Amino acid sequence: MGGAILEKLNEEGLQKVAFKERLTLLGLTLPYLIFVAALIIIPVGWLFYLSFIGRDGGFSFENYERMTKSRAYIRIFITTFKISILTTLICAIIGYPLAYFMSQLSRRWASICMIGVLIPFWTSLLVRTYAWLVLLQKKGLINNIALDIGLISEPIKFVHNTTGTLIGMVHIMLPFLILPLYANMRSIDKDCLKAASSLGATPTRAFWTVFFPLSLPGLTAGLLIVFVLCLGFYVTPAILGGGARNHGSDENFQ
Repeated sequence: MGGAILEKLNEEGLQKVAFKERLTLLGLTLPYLIFVAALIIIPVGWLFYLSFIGRDGGFSFENYERMTKSRAYIRIFITTFKISILTTLICAIIGYPLAYFMSQLSRRWASICMIGVLIPFWTSLLVRTYAWLVLLQKKGLINNIALDIGLISEPIKFVHNTTGTLIGMVHIMLPFLILPLYANMRSIDKDCLKAASSLGATPTRAFWTVFFPLSLPGLTAGLLIVFVLCLGFYVTPAILGGGARNHGSDENFQ
């Protein structure tokens, strides 16, 4: 009887200690939650509220009706999501092997490779985009080299289409996938792979059954970051995928 009472008292004491710890953590994170709310939640909520305001200043669904009935809006939404999904998939195909390779290197060589990943951030986004425009134009470096060595008989149009847009966006978005993925891969205990090998797993099976599942949180975070950034991207698609609107500028670069 006395043991049960002591056990109940211990349980109540532990619950009180856990409750105090949660209050302490809440107090520590509260300033940051307020900061996030002030910078993100409140502005987004205000825009969401304005979307229900009509031209007469009253509550209305006319903005959503115009968005769903206009073919131009629908086409823009489809193109935006298509480019965002393709860019995210290409970044995953290129970025995962690169992050895995970096995670297997020593700290010194991994840091050197990380410098290569971070170098694009040292250059303006607009400069990098126009650099791709110069490289991919019909009389650019890539087409000239391909013509000189006989790979093609006439210049290939890489810019002002989906191809040019994807090339530019993948180049800009790739570091945003590699950084969280590499951090996650680096934290994976290599002893897990050794344990899988000691139990008879081949290197390929150990990778797919042990390493890959453990790297999914980093991969998911990177994919989410890239996809969300692509949805709101403007500069690179406008320059490299301008189409007919930028036809005049395309002729100037030819």
